[in-house]
Amino acid sequence: MALTQVETPPKIQPTMAAPAVSATAEPKFSIPVLVSSLQNSIIAGNIPQIVLHMITYATNILASDIHIEPLEKFVRIRFRVDGVLRLIIEYPLNIHPAVVSRIKIMSGLKIDEQRVPQDGRLQIVTEDGKSLDLRVSTLPTVNGEKIVMRIQDKSKKIPELDELGVQGENLNKMERFLKLPNGVVLVTGPTGSGKTNTLYSILRRLNQVGVNIMTFEDPVEYQMDGLNQSQMKPEIKYDFASGLRTALRQDPNIIMVGEIRDQETIDIAIRAALTGHLVLSTIHTNSAVGTLTRITDMGVPGFMIASAIRGIIAQRLVRKVCTDCKEFYTPETALIMEMKKELEGVDEKHLDPQLLVSPKLARGKGCAKCGNLGTRGRLGVFEILEMDREVGALLLKNSPDTILFDQARKSGMITLKQDGFIKALRGEIPIEEVYRIVV
Repeated sequence: MALTQVETPPKIQPTMAAPAVSATAEPKFSIPVLVSSLQNSIIAGNIPQIVLHMITYATNILASDIHIEPLEKFVRIRFRVDGVLRLIIEYPLNIHPAVVSRIKIMSGLKIDEQRVPQDGRLQIVTEDGKSLDLRVSTLPTVNGEKIVMRIQDKSKKIPELDELGVQGENLNKMERFLKLPNGVVLVTGPTGSGKTNTLYSILRRLNQVGVNIMTFEDPVEYQMDGLNQSQMKPEIKYDFASGLRTALRQDPNIIMVGEIRDQETIDIAIRAALTGHLVLSTIHTNSAVGTLTRITDMGVPGFMIASAIRGIIAQRLVRKVCTDCKEFYTPETALIMEMKKELEGVDEKHLDPQLLVSPKLARGKGCAKCGNLGTRGRLGVFEILEMDREVGALLLKNSPDTILFDQARKSGMITLKQDGFIKALRGEIPIEEVYRIVV
């Protein structure tokens, strides 16, 4: 039996190289011990231990997802760390059905149903005492059933907004519209861009004894004391729209809706905002200004958008420079000129002008802490639009995106690319990450 633990897909080899740990916190178990435990459980064919060691290993390197994928000649296990999949280990096909059955039993799924996808959840305590909630998804493939497990660490601390990367004037903007007693605040971005973390960080700030906070989620990813959290059940027609309607009869101050998916949901959210409630939600668009157009396309009149929307937060997640092997360098002249042009006119509230006097960028040389990748952990890049009279007046005129964007910039909004450049100049992220997330 041959096993492999690597960073990039190789041929099966007996050697193992530990992947990077994704944050500054040291794991409770050392990576070599976790690697050895997983390897030995596979060799012994101990299925319960394979599953337990796999999950413990994943949580110790701060993986967000576990992928178990049957291929033609073997099964590979990959972890998503800092948004990137890494090959961890491979095991023989003959034990894969037992691994799948074990996970299905733990998740309450049908072990004799292999023809259709299934979704379930499991709760587990790892070897180092972490209480986890995992969302499990199975998918039939030509080589067997593939399993993806999304990890929800219940012991994980919900970060503050500044820890997420909301800095300077952007943080001041968020604090201003979160202090308002009513209105709609939307967080937007693609899947995996950290929208849920941002919402929970906001809720953590707003969570006080004197307010009634209700959330409608699918699924409830973090349980927080002080919130009234409700799990959606589409199979019985309990969805976001019906949850919102119910919320208005529950005397709420603040309502969080997991996602705006249709016109009915946005209509009820805006009505709730106009009747004195603060409504938080997410929506899938590419930019803050693009969100206004998306809501208009849903059939909401411009005057209602201008009256109800308080702020829109567009965001992406980027990898941070590893702090243990960080080095600074002077970028090429062409890049310096591009950054200066892009940041021209950006207010000093966002950007320290001294950073552009003699620009330096940071990169990681690669070390044991980051698995020789040069990056470790992730940070948010933000574009925050604070609704004002000027933008509202343009909405009333049904102005196109370009006009709205120009006005938002004049009102002090910095773009995702600008925020990325600022963080790169501060030495927080590699410049390559800015171009990876911004077209």
